[in-house]
Amino acid sequence: MDKDDAKKLPYPLIHPDVCKGCGRCISACPKNVLEMSEKFNGSSYHYAQYIGEGCIGCANCYYTCPEPLALEVHVQEKKKTTK
Repeated sequence: MDKDDAKKLPYPLIHPDVCKGCGRCISACPKNVLEMSEKFNGSSYHYAQYIGEGCIGCANCYYTCPEPLALEVHVQEKKKTTK
């Protein structure tokens, strides 16, 4: 898979400094593509991280996260079709 193809796939973007490591996003992910990092953020919390592939863009992680702005789910914009 080249870089252009990778940009078309959905992916979560987790902001480590905002994440408090509650693990709700990890539990909510139907594809198990999130894990808890062994590293600590600036507030001394382990934070969630994406394993790098397999996200389907369902946004379950986003909707279960209690921290505003801790994560985003990026999906490819659908092109409008004209008739």
